[in-house]
Amino acid sequence: MNLYREVLDNIPTAAIVVDKKMQVRYTNRAFRSYFRARRSRGTLRETTGCAEAEVCGEGVKCAYCPMRTLFSDAMKGDGTALRNLIVRGEGGDLSFRIKVTPLGKYYLGVVDNAYETEIAREMYSAQDIQQRLLPPAHASGGTHYSFMYIPCREIGGDLPDVYEAAGETMGFLADVSGKGISAGMLSAFVKAGWDRGEPSPAKALTALNAKFQELNLDETNYVTAIAVRVDRSRSEIRYSVAGHNAPMLLKSAIGIDEIEMNAPPISNWMPGYRYEDRVIGYRKGDILALVTDGVTESRNEAGEQFSVERVEAILQRSENAERFIERLKAALKEFCSAFDDDLTAVAFDL
Repeated sequence: MNLYREVLDNIPTAAIVVDKKMQVRYTNRAFRSYFRARRSRGTLRETTGCAEAEVCGEGVKCAYCPMRTLFSDAMKGDGTALRNLIVRGEGGDLSFRIKVTPLGKYYLGVVDNAYETEIAREMYSAQDIQQRLLPPAHASGGTHYSFMYIPCREIGGDLPDVYEAAGETMGFLADVSGKGISAGMLSAFVKAGWDRGEPSPAKALTALNAKFQELNLDETNYVTAIAVRVDRSRSEIRYSVAGHNAPMLLKSAIGIDEIEMNAPPISNWMPGYRYEDRVIGYRKGDILALVTDGVTESRNEAGEQFSVERVEAILQRSENAERFIERLKAALKEFCSAFDDDLTAVAFDL
């Protein structure tokens, strides 16, 4: 019996065993995880997280309980039943397909799609967490900004951030290698490892690089990033770049400046590398734009890249940061039917 339980506890299919008195005699690990069960055996309420009644089987709605009705039908019939159910639990509604078959004097219920649904639920939770890593939609003070974040999968690898440090507005845009879950985990590390209290973009990048090297990842893992500080008292932008191959763009009265900086990404490629700060002036009414390479390198069905030139053209005819982001998003969706990389941009009204 212990061997059978060990086997059932290590399969992804959710399983429940019920006796003729509607008492749950066993649930495997997948079932308990799927239903967020408080107990592995007991009543249906205790093992499925049902929140409809204080005492299982005695509530007004218990006569309509889909799990109870399913097992009851199996017991009254030939011992089998198959149904798509929706169960309201403490964690929300669960939709699943379950098949009941006789197992000696007991009845075995097997949830066919529990593993897939559990993965989908975990992905939804990860999406929610990642959304919370994004900056607020609007600035509460300091320099006004607007941003765009479109992940190509459920979990993205780009990380935009805007915040205040030492009384000045700081902007940070990172793009981690890879896609999907692994990229999302690496972007969470970047978020946690970034020093928001450091007013120097270069020193913050250098510190992040040191922390990254402690992970001891292989050379296929890296992070490109750009960090800026908007010094309003001096009308200057202090910036530093770590391998970010998409440029920083500054729109002024005389046109668009494309600002690039040769430096390696956050990685194990050059241990102990120290990044440098550079400064560029700006005038009132200028717009600063940061974009990831997912924007500039997006391709249409003909294989043509969206390009830096298209981004610059949109910036040139935009009167403020918000309009630039709106037009950029619309242009990208018109240009590409589907995206194979995350699309992120941050723009500041200077």
